[in-house]
Order: sequence, then structure tokens, then C-alpha cells
Amino acid sequence: MTDLIPVESIISKIVFLRGEKVLLDRDLAELYGVETKQLKRAVRRNIKRFPDDFMFELTQEEYNSLRYQFGTLNRGAHSKYPPMVFTEQGVSMLSSVLHSERAIEVNIAIMRAFVQLRRMIVTHEELARKLSGLETQFEGHDEKIQAIFKVIHELINPDNKPQKKIGFTVKEKQASYGKKSKKS
Repeated sequence: MTDLIPVESIISKIVFLRGEKVLLDRDLAELYGVETKQLKRAVRRNIKRFPDDFMFELTQEEYNSLRYQFGTLNRGAHSKYPPMVFTEQGVSMLSSVLHSERAIEVNIAIMRAFVQLRRMIVTHEELARKLSGLETQFEGHDEKIQAIFKVIHELINPDNKPQKKIGFTVKEKQASYGKKSKKS
């Protein structure tokens, strides 16, 4: 069952609201294979299991913002009531409220999606931190790096001008060393 619901499709349904990663009631209902009103009814019957940090209803302003993000409203496609949204803990509580094998399997897939999302966030934060460290480390090195590149380019593409030789040159005398020639 969990193979039938790709983790990527679940991750794409996760929304950030009020600083939390949440899933909308309609997306959860779709995953569980029930109608949204059935899911809401089950939650309301067991409301004590869903404190504010597990589940909350959106304000009208948040709901309108989400509606604009999802595009034009089609008749019957969206509820006229603000949706419930569930945090990771609220989703795990849903399996105990819905009482089905599918709910258990879907919850396992959703928990895996939350874990994968958390790993991705940590990885991105680490990369951002390392990049920031490199930027700080190489601050002010631009001119030096450009000078190095200039020298490298000159070495790769030397001018065809004859260059002065460095060092000493030895001029040989026709007479042998240390002997004076006699002219008499």
C-alpha cells in the first residue's frame, strides 16, 4: 500500500502555515480514500485527541490566501467552510480515529514523507551555512584571485616576445685560462 502513494506526492501536498508543516483535510481525505466531511466528522467526534498543536481550522484570511494560491474556484471543488489542517502529530492521531487498514498504511507513508522533508530542510540549512562560511572566508580575496588568474593566463598564452635571459653568461677566451700570452 505505501508503495502506491509516492512520498513525493505527499510532500507536494504539505503546506507551511503558522510556522508549521501541515496537510489540508481535503488532501488527507483523498489519501485515506474517504470524503472530506467524513474525515471532519470523525475528528469532531474525537476532538479531545486533537489539541491546537495537532489540528487547527484556518482563519478566513488564511483560507482566502490558500484559495488564491490554488487558482480559480470551481463550483463544488472547494468547501465553503475553512478547512482543518493537521500537523505531523495530528496526522498520526488520525489513524486511531479512522479505524481502517488503509488509514494505518497511509499514515506510515505520510510519516515517511515528513521525515524525508525534515532531512531535506536540514541538508539545505547545512549547505547554506557552509556557503556562508566560504563567502566569509574568501571575502577580500577577489583581487588576489583575479591576479592569480591573470598570471595563469599569461603562463598558458605567453607573448612571443623574446625574453631576456636571466643569469650569467660565460665568454670564452681563446687563450687558456691562467696563462698570459707572450708577445715579444
